[in-house]
Amino acid sequence: MKPTLRTLFVIVCLLGATWLIAQTVETAGKKGGLEARLAMALKLYPDADADKNGVLSVDEALKYVEAHPELKKLLASKTKSNGPNTSKPGEYSTPTSAGLPPGPRVFVCAHSFMIFTATMLPKMTEAAGIGYQDAGRQMIGGSRTQQHWDAPDEKNLAKKMLREGGVDVLTLSPHMLLPDEGIDHFTKLGLEKNPKLRVLVQASWPARDGNLTGEFHNAMRNDATVESLRKLREMQREQWNTKLEAQVTALNAAVGSEAVHIVPVGDAVFALREHVITGKAPGISRQADLFKDDLGHPKEALSVLVSYCHFAAIHQRSPVGLPVPAALKDAPQAEELNTLLQKLAWEAVTQYPMSGVKTASTTPSAPTRSFAFAP
Repeated sequence: MKPTLRTLFVIVCLLGATWLIAQTVETAGKKGGLEARLAMALKLYPDADADKNGVLSVDEALKYVEAHPELKKLLASKTKSNGPNTSKPGEYSTPTSAGLPPGPRVFVCAHSFMIFTATMLPKMTEAAGIGYQDAGRQMIGGSRTQQHWDAPDEKNLAKKMLREGGVDVLTLSPHMLLPDEGIDHFTKLGLEKNPKLRVLVQASWPARDGNLTGEFHNAMRNDATVESLRKLREMQREQWNTKLEAQVTALNAAVGSEAVHIVPVGDAVFALREHVITGKAPGISRQADLFKDDLGHPKEALSVLVSYCHFAAIHQRSPVGLPVPAALKDAPQAEELNTLLQKLAWEAVTQYPMSGVKTASTTPSAPTRSFAFAP
């Protein structure tokens, strides 16, 4: 591989996903890791510096990668040599579900900001009186959906289950680099065997509060104000959400149906953080207590919130009224906190037009469209 091509390959691997960027920064040290690589890239590719200020930003580097499709192919070729972490269909089903009316067959295809929903959704679903049908799960840390698509067929459970028509709801979690072609590929493959397939794409919260370079610690999240959070939310929307919305809109037009929707978990996360700031989150006084690490992996309360968002989108009904999940059983004011998380999830999903959930009710309701679920 030529030196310049090798450097571009490094950039792709570093910039292909937000969380992977942050992980690289942390392992390289608090200072100089990613910045040094960006500086090296700038010397080789000065035209990537769009504003000509002599510094290559992450956003500029990402846009440069987007303008060079050959870099995405290099990332894809790297992914093919590694397989995802998968589970067998039914591994997360429980005996309780066997005695309940069957719900949709759900496949979770994710990175680490979403994979936990695969373990939380079964109990939530059963508590709502619905049998959870586990079609499987597939996880690649720090991944774009395209990386799941590029995984070898013999290790690609998502493709296998879609080809067999064994999925009613497919949940996906793209990364920073959009459009993510994998969303299109999985959707079209799944619709070939199941025309009623629904694809739910997670719109995540920003890693490291958007501070992808330089020093950042989880405790710094405590300094965020309502105003600064709203600015961060707007930045996330302008730089990422609008691209995802455009891709989903175009994809639905291409397949001729409203098969693909977006789960606005980032909105719910921002809303919960505002409640913490204003002292309205029972048992939680610091924003940093919502996260496990600097990167932004969620602790229990945040994981439950995100899972409630997915519950609402999958079943098109409110999670309000469901019992306290095991993840919150030891939390202070668990009942009150659980109710807040349910309400925030339902508000986020129903107030977001592209979620596919149209009712504005705050009480559990029947799905807004009928589904033919296989037992």
